[in-house]
Amino acid sequence: MVRFTRSLVPNLLTLANLFSGFIAIIYVSKDMYMLAGLFVLVAAIFDMLDGITARLIESASEFGVELDSLSDAISFGVVPSFMLYKIYFYQFNDIGIFFAALPLICGVLRLARFNIQITVFEDKKFFTGLAIPAGAFIILSYVLFYHFGNLMPEKYKELVLFTVTIVTSLLMISTIKFYNVPRPNKRYIKENPIHSLVFLIALIISIFTRGKFIFPFFVFYLLACIFRHYYLKIKHYYLNKG
Repeated sequence: MVRFTRSLVPNLLTLANLFSGFIAIIYVSKDMYMLAGLFVLVAAIFDMLDGITARLIESASEFGVELDSLSDAISFGVVPSFMLYKIYFYQFNDIGIFFAALPLICGVLRLARFNIQITVFEDKKFFTGLAIPAGAFIILSYVLFYHFGNLMPEKYKELVLFTVTIVTSLLMISTIKFYNVPRPNKRYIKENPIHSLVFLIALIISIFTRGKFIFPFFVFYLLACIFRHYYLKIKHYYLNKG
């Protein structure tokens, strides 16, 4: 007899994330990159919902964390790396495979580090290292709206693609603290009004610009988090020194 537990619903949502990532891989293989990006977005929605649901019905577990990480590795690691290889890095043969695989390698390392450091199943305001879904959106938003588009001069595109790939990968395995995505509930919004408002405005602008604002916003997000991290580090150093 099949036994159903409270963890069934969040785990099904996690598997929906995984399945969406698989569909995205299929579309990348067919050079249908915008559809692939759309299914990565769908995967991100399921990824957010599984965590919210698990906390809501108090069904968070180690199994759920591991399943979530495996799904994230596919949807937000394999997909952007495969797309990078297909659109550009294929021409560099073996070294191109390495550069294309960097987001996947660093993303999986970050997930492994996160899993061994987790102590309680609670929502966090900050993450150590750039979250792998954020890394995927940075890469995909640049590729889909800037590398393929006409918003950037052709002579800069290759350099920016290399920079985005390498910097995003390294930030995922860094020790810099990055803001988590705001949660759509009254308590979180009340405790973090500015953070929530910034993300809400960015979401609205991204919708009105049909995705073109996603990459500039993430650049702002990265710079803000990096500045905050080193400002607090320098401040802590001088306070202890004094």
